[in-house]
Amino acid sequence: MTASARIEWLVVLAVVLAGGCKDPRKDMAAQPKYRPYEPAAMFADGASARPLVAGTIARDPGAPGSRAWGANRNTTPAMSIDLAASQSIPFAIDADAIARGQQGFDVYCAVCHGRLANGNGMIVQRGFPRPPSFHVDRLLQAPDAHFYDVITNGFGAMYGYAERVPPRLRWEIVAYVRALQAAGKGVAAAADRAELIAAGDRPASIPMTAATTTQPAKGRP
Repeated sequence: MTASARIEWLVVLAVVLAGGCKDPRKDMAAQPKYRPYEPAAMFADGASARPLVAGTIARDPGAPGSRAWGANRNTTPAMSIDLAASQSIPFAIDADAIARGQQGFDVYCAVCHGRLANGNGMIVQRGFPRPPSFHVDRLLQAPDAHFYDVITNGFGAMYGYAERVPPRLRWEIVAYVRALQAAGKGVAAAADRAELIAAGDRPASIPMTAATTTQPAKGRP
């Protein structure tokens, strides 16, 4: 390439780059904003810093506290449960609590633990380390507080969900885990129990019976 040709290319490049430049006075760097503690006339209290929304969970890298504040939403003031002293779900379980627990389990837990809580969720089927089945004797005999503590603080490859799952929902998820375990106990034959522990994940709409705990055929959900 000749020197004149190179100069022509440089001129073209400069024109293209110049066309992409913005007026800094109209750029986001110069947009209206409030600095920390600056007053704001648009709010009734005159403060630009707004209070936290009720129910906000702090993203604190430190260890979450062991006290499950507000475990009973119907108690005024909110009841505080000491995890170290409470080994069981600290409120009455009804159909609504189980339903909320199922929803929470399906959102946060099933992807690893599977909808049957047998440790063969969808990402496990794609190579993630498999967690233990909740139907093994060790976890059948574990206190409710063990599951609550694992949801809160994490365990092994599982990170803690204290920032994502409110305390009450953690207990409701524990209640649903207990319901899954109870359903597993209803499978009478020892061979069927072993199959439940080893079987793959199934859609929630399929009843959990001995006949439906077999591994799905290839190409099927």
